[in-house]
Amino acid sequence: MTHQLVLLRHGQSQWNLENRFTGWVDVDLTDKGREEAAEAGRLMTQEGFQFDVAHTSLLLRAIRTLNTALDAMGQQWLPVHKSWRLNERHYGALQGLDKAETTAKHGEDQVKVWRRSYDIPPPPMADDDAGHPRFDRRYHGLDARVLPATESLATTLERVLPYWHDHIAPQLASGRTVLVTAHGNSLRALYKYLLDVPEDEITEVNIPTGIPLLFELDAALEVKDYRYLGDPEAAKKAAAAVAAQATAGSK
Repeated sequence: MTHQLVLLRHGQSQWNLENRFTGWVDVDLTDKGREEAAEAGRLMTQEGFQFDVAHTSLLLRAIRTLNTALDAMGQQWLPVHKSWRLNERHYGALQGLDKAETTAKHGEDQVKVWRRSYDIPPPPMADDDAGHPRFDRRYHGLDARVLPATESLATTLERVLPYWHDHIAPQLASGRTVLVTAHGNSLRALYKYLLDVPEDEITEVNIPTGIPLLFELDAALEVKDYRYLGDPEAAKKAAAAVAAQATAGSK
């Protein structure tokens, strides 16, 4: 029996457009992002997907993308589970900064380490910063010790994996078809785990916005095959555009 999992990064957000580090800041989609989300729904419809359950983060851009895609699919009734564990990686003190300007100030190599290295986080956000998640009402029920002031991809994976093992994997194992709509780095963490990507290679993996990524899994939830839906060249170009975001001249 083949189990199907689709990972979908949210559509273009306002801060994607402005080329700023977003992290846990709650930014909405642009008009282009809404169209990307609707197109993702159309692509999944064309492929005949009938989902049983969906998961998303607590951030608006992912929730809006999921709702828009489900609307395009006529599957608005689908049970949806939201968790902070699927939030984007926390970018610490970089949140809100322009990526190209940060590159011009600190150098391309340093910013690439902060953005794409496996286990080196950006500088942390101050504990008294008004933007710290401990001041956000949606996280009030959580132990403050689990709320990050910065994260690497490694620590992002550490918080995503319990949700995978406790919720997503059991649903897949029971035969359900699952859609996860989240963020570039929370999905990159899952991508690393599912494909056992080495730490030095995950640096070069970029997840494009709004293009569904299908994983076909065997009974042991090992990956048999995976692919982006739609035009593979379009997915490749979109991933390359993500990789280029931090270059000093890009906008």
